[in-house]
Amino acid sequence: MDSKAHLGPLFSAEDKYRLLVDAVTDYAIYMLDPQGIIASWNTGAQRLKGYAAEEVIGQHFSMFYSDLDRAAGLPGNGLAIAVQQGRFANEGWRVRKDGTRFWAHVVLDPIRDGAGDIIGFAKVTRDLTERKMAEQALRKSEEQLRLLVQGVTDYAIYLVSPEGLVTNWNAGAQKIKGYRPEEVIGRHFSCFYTPEDVANGKPETNLALAAHAGRAEEEGWRIRKDGTRFMAHVIIDAIRETDGTLTGFAKVTRDITERMETQKALDYAREELLQAQKMEAVGRLTGGVAHDFNNFLTIILISLKMARKRVMDSPDVLRFVDNAIQGAERGASMTQRMLAFSSRQSLQLEVLSLTELVQGMRDLLQRSIGPQVRIRTQTAVALPPVQADAHQLETLLLNLVLNARDAMPEGGDITISTRRPLHEEMPVAGLEDEDWVILEVADVGEGMDTQTLARATEPFFTTKGVGKGTGLGLSMVHGIIEQLGGKLKLHSEPGQGTRAQLWLPVYQGEEPVVGHEAITPSADAAVALRVLAVDDDALVLTNTCALLEEIGHRSFSAGSAAEALAFLEQETVDLVITDHAMPLMTGSQLAELLHQRYPGLPVILATGYLEIGHQQTDNTPLLAKPFDEQDLVQVISRAVRRSKAQG
Repeated sequence: MDSKAHLGPLFSAEDKYRLLVDAVTDYAIYMLDPQGIIASWNTGAQRLKGYAAEEVIGQHFSMFYSDLDRAAGLPGNGLAIAVQQGRFANEGWRVRKDGTRFWAHVVLDPIRDGAGDIIGFAKVTRDLTERKMAEQALRKSEEQLRLLVQGVTDYAIYLVSPEGLVTNWNAGAQKIKGYRPEEVIGRHFSCFYTPEDVANGKPETNLALAAHAGRAEEEGWRIRKDGTRFMAHVIIDAIRETDGTLTGFAKVTRDITERMETQKALDYAREELLQAQKMEAVGRLTGGVAHDFNNFLTIILISLKMARKRVMDSPDVLRFVDNAIQGAERGASMTQRMLAFSSRQSLQLEVLSLTELVQGMRDLLQRSIGPQVRIRTQTAVALPPVQADAHQLETLLLNLVLNARDAMPEGGDITISTRRPLHEEMPVAGLEDEDWVILEVADVGEGMDTQTLARATEPFFTTKGVGKGTGLGLSMVHGIIEQLGGKLKLHSEPGQGTRAQLWLPVYQGEEPVVGHEAITPSADAAVALRVLAVDDDALVLTNTCALLEEIGHRSFSAGSAAEALAFLEQETVDLVITDHAMPLMTGSQLAELLHQRYPGLPVILATGYLEIGHQQTDNTPLLAKPFDEQDLVQVISRAVRRSKAQG
């Protein structure tokens, strides 16, 4: 016998229904009379609301509502709607016996008799507090996320539909890209890409990549509303439903233009530092070698020119001597370029205009390069002045023009321009563009590859054939321009020509009065003088004394500063010529000591370069090595004349 058959005779249909309702514990199920008085109470109602049946039967069901809801008439409204519409369902807060509140889903169904009259209501209540709390937490989280996204101003954060249409827009997107939400929502996100990227299909490619891999990330140029460009770091994440359906994309864009420019400036500074360190090391070596070369050349030139006087009646020998002198003079010229590279030669500074210098040299430059190459000039009129050595700057310009000519064997145009730097050409040494002016020589010749360009300013590096270049041209330019506080910048690509730029700092002071002393020999030079020559190089010392004797003076020699001081304690002389680079005591230090001990004694400083730390004074004329008879006569004349003028 089955259970149903067994229950049949024991329970009536009403009993079965009552047992079923009482067995439900997750729902409060109870009856109300037409006025809302509780007529029945199941186990679920007792568990959910905390009241026993005897505590609520006979009470009005409004007891489960809050005071505010009762004052608003919600219980009665529910009954009325159930009568009118045949059912009432809603959600709201209800109150348990212990005073705690829970979120309830309530259904009220009217109960009618056979005649259709209302005889009561069936009320079912379910506790949805847990779901309500979860929904509230979700809404709060979503609101916090919305506020967070809207509060972010350093990132553009927005959503894109699967087709690429913008569907929302945060404050950061408006700040970075310039569009208000109503201007951009509904538009295709490709409007932020550059025209060239749009033409290449990059927006679609990025979406396809994100859809396939889940994410696409890149850095590239983007366009603001006003048309300006900025460098952006972009992340595109695909958004999918739980079943994998693509619903759109989350797009995050960051403006990294400032970071890129900072990194660019840092890279430039690092490159400049490495180049400066390399050039300083090479410059020290080159300067030292050039100093020794000057000593050798001094010996050779003095000896050759003295020998020449003694073979005037032998044309065959004279020809060889002249060739040797020319070779030595070429060596002297190369040495000067080495010294220029190492920034160790004396400069005569004056305030000048680059534009006037270029215009004044144009005819000379054109004659120097021949008819196959034409010089064009593009000079700025209102260009601020610079402080430089005009002669050296003219030499640099000529050197650059000759290099440009050699780069165009088939001929072409050389453009010489003076101007302010463009913003994108900065930075240079951390200064602003208004602190600089540029003298540029541009050709349309063969150009240089990256490796050649990197070595272009190294001494003795050349791409010209044997005998066609010393490799010191650009190194000389580099050295002199660095000594003037400027920069040499080279821009070149194979087949695209070369642009050589001399960056010079703008002169900030008041224009000084520039005077140039005439260095013609006077009658004083013809007077026989007692001259003490001081040099630690015995060969140089011997030749210097021989040359002094040759021009009519009586010479004495000392191999060091200490020997010179000891000699002067015993003998009187009219003039001292001392080498600068000597051990223990330099020539400059000796000159200062002689000025103190023997006021009025003329001192000449012979030097292969202007060493660091030496300050030329009016009392110490310089004699540049290598020197010849004429140089020696001129400097002695100057030194004697100054000594007499100072009394």
